[in-house]
Amino acid sequence: MNTFSEPLPLIAVLLIAGVTAEIVFESFGLLLAPVLFGFQMEPANLVIGLIKTFTGVQVSYTTAYVLHLCVGAIVFPTGYVLLRRTMLARLPWVAAGLIWGVILWFIAQGILAPMMGRAFMMDWVPYTWASLIAHPTMTVVIAFVWYKSIEQSQQAPTVNAP
Repeated sequence: MNTFSEPLPLIAVLLIAGVTAEIVFESFGLLLAPVLFGFQMEPANLVIGLIKTFTGVQVSYTTAYVLHLCVGAIVFPTGYVLLRRTMLARLPWVAAGLIWGVILWFIAQGILAPMMGRAFMMDWVPYTWASLIAHPTMTVVIAFVWYKSIEQSQQAPTVNAP
């Protein structure tokens, strides 16, 4: 039986981190980006374009949205942990989260968008900058959940009862 004092399984931590980060990411894109930049962020359009480019299949916005949510909830936290345990192991968790977010931002705007016919970094339009805020914010949330759930508990001193 798993009690509150026992650590969560790693897969549960990854899913909690990913889902929490996706909620933050989508909230920024749908609620805050319109106030700051004048538009909603719609990363599902990138998914639609990529699938159409590589398969010729036109998927619905809803399907693309769900696919993006799944990638954000599963792949992004997994990528963070892989980097955190290797190349970014010596950095503070916040720095590691920010670096992972900038990497994801570059992949989305600098690699994936051009693969579907858009300009590199989408010609540095305001959407590019909104994405630069959204991705690192999301990955810092992932880093925070991972740190609080895994790293901090591994650093905690153990006390032996007399």
